[in-house]
Amino acid sequence: MNLTRSTTAIAGALWVALALAGCNKDADTTKAQAEPGVAADNTGKNVRDRSVNALTPGDQGESEADRSITQRARKGVLDADLSVNASNVKIITNDGVVTLRGPVSSAAEKASVVRIVGGIDGVKRVEDHLELASGQAAALPPNTKAEIPR
Repeated sequence: MNLTRSTTAIAGALWVALALAGCNKDADTTKAQAEPGVAADNTGKNVRDRSVNALTPGDQGESEADRSITQRARKGVLDADLSVNASNVKIITNDGVVTLRGPVSSAAEKASVVRIVGGIDGVKRVEDHLELASGQAAALPPNTKAEIPR
C-alpha cells in the first residue's frame, strides 16, 4: 500500500510540474503574439510621466466645471466610435484647459479627438499630447496647443 501512495504522489507531482511548465510556455507565447517585434519596455514613458510638467489623471481639476468638461469630453470620445486606444486616452481638465494624453491609432483619430474635445462648451484650450500607437506621422506635432475660437 505504501508503494501505491508513493507512486500516486510522484505522478501527482509530475502532473503539477508539467502543468506549471505548460503555463509558463503559454504565457511567453501569448506575450510574443500580442505585439510581434514590439518591446514591452515602457521605462522611457514611465520616466517621462514622472516629470514635473507631465499631467496625469491625478491632476484633474476639482471644480464642478472641470469635472463636467472631462465627463462630456469622455462621452464625446466614446460616442465617436473610435479605436480602443482613442477611447482610452487620458482627459485631464484644469481651469478649462484640457490635456489629452495617450496613444491613438491614426493621425485622423488624433485630429478627431482634439476636435471633439475642443468643441465642448467651457473648454478654453486643448493641449494635445496624444501619440500615434502605430508610428505613423502625426497630422499635428506632439504637444500642440489648439486654441479654441469663441
